[in-house]
Amino acid sequence: MTRSIWKGPFVDTCLFKQKKIRWRIWSRRSCILPQFVGCYARIYNGKGFVGLKITEEMVGHKFGEFASTRKTSSLGKRALPSKTKIKPIKKVR
Repeated sequence: MTRSIWKGPFVDTCLFKQKKIRWRIWSRRSCILPQFVGCYARIYNGKGFVGLKITEEMVGHKFGEFASTRKTSSLGKRALPSKTKIKPIKKVR
C-alpha cells in the first residue's frame, strides 16, 4: 500500500539537518528527494554500510531499496568437486 498523496513523501528530519555531500543513513524508509541528487550516501543494512551515489532515476524510491539486507546464496560453491587426488588402482599379479 502506498502513502496517500496529501501527506507527501516521508523523509526523516535528520536528513534535512545534514548539509554534507556524504553522509551515513540509518533511515531506510525515507524517500529520496530531488535535492539529494549527486550526493553520496552510506545506507545501513543491519550489519554495515553500503555506499550509494544518488542519481535522478532514484528520486521517489526509498533508501532501503538500494541496500540489500540478505546474503547472496553460496550453493554453487558446494557443488564444486573436491580437490583431493584420486589414486590409481594398482594391478595385482
